[in-house]
Amino acid sequence: MAPYFLRNLVPKREKRENARPLLTVLGELTWIQWALFFSGWLAWTCDSLDFFSVSLSVTHLQTQFNRSTHDITTAITLTLLFRSVGAVVFGILSDRYGRKWPLVWNLILVAILELGAGFVQTFRQFLALRSLFGIGMGGIWGLAAATALENLPVEARGIASGFLQEGYAVGYLIAAVINLFLVPEVSAGWRSLFWTGSGISLFAAFIRMLLPESEVFLRAKAADAASGKDTTKKTKIFIQETKAMLKRHWLLCIYAVLLMTGFNFLSHGSQDLYPTYLTASKGLSTHDSTVATIIGNCGAIAGGVFAGWLSQYIGRRLTIIIHILLVGAFIPLWILPTTFGALSAGAFCIQFGVQGAWGVIPIQLAEMSPPAFRATFPGVAYQIGNMVSSASAQIEATGGDNLRTTIIEGGKVTDVPDYATVQGILIGVVAAFVIFITIIGPENHGSQFEKAKTAFEEGGGRDEIAVEDRAGESSRRESDSVSGDEKKGSISEVEKV
Repeated sequence: MAPYFLRNLVPKREKRENARPLLTVLGELTWIQWALFFSGWLAWTCDSLDFFSVSLSVTHLQTQFNRSTHDITTAITLTLLFRSVGAVVFGILSDRYGRKWPLVWNLILVAILELGAGFVQTFRQFLALRSLFGIGMGGIWGLAAATALENLPVEARGIASGFLQEGYAVGYLIAAVINLFLVPEVSAGWRSLFWTGSGISLFAAFIRMLLPESEVFLRAKAADAASGKDTTKKTKIFIQETKAMLKRHWLLCIYAVLLMTGFNFLSHGSQDLYPTYLTASKGLSTHDSTVATIIGNCGAIAGGVFAGWLSQYIGRRLTIIIHILLVGAFIPLWILPTTFGALSAGAFCIQFGVQGAWGVIPIQLAEMSPPAFRATFPGVAYQIGNMVSSASAQIEATGGDNLRTTIIEGGKVTDVPDYATVQGILIGVVAAFVIFITIIGPENHGSQFEKAKTAFEEGGGRDEIAVEDRAGESSRRESDSVSGDEKKGSISEVEKV
């Protein structure tokens, strides 16, 4: 018999055999389902574009504020630190009041703060804006993932997860293209990148405003209206069910934070300082480093979509493990070359692995989450992991200050930070941790979490199925149930560690 932490690493045969063909499922989606998925994807893309505006502008910000790389990366750290606050606030609002308006106001707040960042005149003002900006950004991921995935059939959620998560890479790609073609051509310079991001975020808010609420909330609100419950009663129930969820799933909460800490170190450690690494340690021009970043994000998009699709057939955890192993295999290609072509190839391959593993995360977190808290639980776990890993860029910058190498520029030898070695060590260690924490964790592959009660219904915190769904689900397989037995089994795997 396989060790307990290896059980269910691959979906059971009957699950794979009974699943409908993906193309058939996609062909049956309504335009509302497509639109809600696009809305969630676009919101997450905006979040990424806005975040990486700083990473791509490090050199310009150094000149603008006369600060070191280490000082500029403080803005990245502060943004990541405050994102957990936004995840809690907007996650609770979403699980209590619905997906639509909390996400709309979240995107509007992000747009306002991003616009303001383009007008700052001092470094202190810039840090203040980016700190507040972190609160706004923190709510986006959990709300976007819930909006995009909970309205889709179970068979489509794997590949949808990959597409959704790679909104992160697409956002980075859009920011890099803007930085490459717009920023050098306008008098506003780096500020134009922030203003453009603000406009796109406002557009995403407008798109979500046009679309209806998620079906699960429309059903729950209709049931509550029929029973005569008012807002005060629903808020009281929400608080009670939140306490019940924390009591029941506290160990799962800790596990999710550890998982996301590893993943965020992996992501930020391989991306936040990457443009600076290419220019400072490899001697590439700003233009070439931006192009290499674009190529790397093409690899990220390909990896995320492929992994999301693959996870539907071989399981979430096994797909993650395979792609993290690819990360380890490609570290030498990522840090050893000195030419643009080889470095670009390394960027493509390393991001195929990193974001391939990440492509599974939206659906993995959604399926392991307490079903009634699909915005709060994944969002808070994600952003606390972000908070713990918030110093990634500063760790690498400090490492580069202390670990030096030389390059030949213009016929003379120049002493530069050895970011290649620093990043290689960091990513190697983090990859090993992610493999370990993934193996020991739970997996609720194919969970129909949309059948559960919402957080403002009695029983939501205990993972109970909605009354109207329970009647038609008596013969449903145990592996697809969210009534509690599967959740207990999943957590027991974590408890044994």
